[in-house]
Amino acid sequence: MSLAKATSEVRAILEKAVRGERLTIEEGTALLSSHDLLAIGWAADQVRQKKHPGRTVTFVVDRNINYTNVCCSRCRFCAFWREEGSSEAYVLKKDELFKKIEETLAAGGTAVMIQGGLNPSLDLDYFLDMLKSIKERYNIHLHSFSPPEVVHMARTSGLAVSEVLRRLKEAGLDSLPGGGAEILDNRVRGAISPAKISWEEWMEVMDKAHRLGMKTTATMMFGHVETLRERVLHMVRVREQQDRTGGFTAFIPWTFQPKNTKLSCPKATAADYLKTLAVSRLVIDNIPNIQVSWVTQGSKIAQTALFFGANDFGSTMLEENVVRAAGVNYRMPQEEIVRCIKKAGFTAAQRNTLYGIIKYY
Repeated sequence: MSLAKATSEVRAILEKAVRGERLTIEEGTALLSSHDLLAIGWAADQVRQKKHPGRTVTFVVDRNINYTNVCCSRCRFCAFWREEGSSEAYVLKKDELFKKIEETLAAGGTAVMIQGGLNPSLDLDYFLDMLKSIKERYNIHLHSFSPPEVVHMARTSGLAVSEVLRRLKEAGLDSLPGGGAEILDNRVRGAISPAKISWEEWMEVMDKAHRLGMKTTATMMFGHVETLRERVLHMVRVREQQDRTGGFTAFIPWTFQPKNTKLSCPKATAADYLKTLAVSRLVIDNIPNIQVSWVTQGSKIAQTALFFGANDFGSTMLEENVVRAAGVNYRMPQEEIVRCIKKAGFTAAQRNTLYGIIKYY
């Protein structure tokens, strides 16, 4: 594949990106608007190869643990949350939490991602105690609490975001996941999650975490009410923050799953997913790792994404509840991830949360 069959406009933009020059919002939007899927994928693969010479594709063995499903945010796109007092509402007990961590360690896991709803009954001390009690018992990386959770802790405690993060880090928090980003534009956020934090608040948490020495990831949930320009604007805002602090380790785009939610939208196609992932590799030129979303796309599209700019297969996700609540139930044990990577012609490597290689296969 080459750029020969692409339109002249798309070819010029892709050649610019392959040369290592920065794309504008308008150029990124032009790529997403075009039908030159294979040319865009080819260019993204060229950029990936420059950033990651060789054929190594990484993955991490970890587990998502949701400590509560009670959430006052009530996002229209989410099928996981429950009202306080609902018969289906829960807060995980400590012994249940510890059991899940022990199972993760027994499976060769190196990290847990602890996240939950914005539960008004849980104060900052609850989270500090949780972190301390885990670190006292286990040698495991805590990649936990998305920006909406951190802001919720700040509001309920009356403390500044920076102080909340400092206390969380002191209690044992190692890094932050990039959840709650959705689309980093307040028009979109007002339509799909009006009670959630603004995009500026999301970015403030990441900025403060980076300046405290904590690494984070960034995500993008797309394929709902956003325009293509707003999708690229999200990428550019993440890129600008990375210019400031360099604290993002990976970018993870994934598609909105409409089933069981209050947001009625047609499901994004696999082609739209692959094109958006490829454009994210081309636009976000300063984040080294782009992660596939087999959780929403399944194994075949995830394998294909390795030729559209991705270099990381994400997590084994020994447990995942949020996407499953929206009716998507792809499962991928470690052996299957290794097999998928190898079948695609790459070398599989287990990594830790901060992208240090643990083992090659």
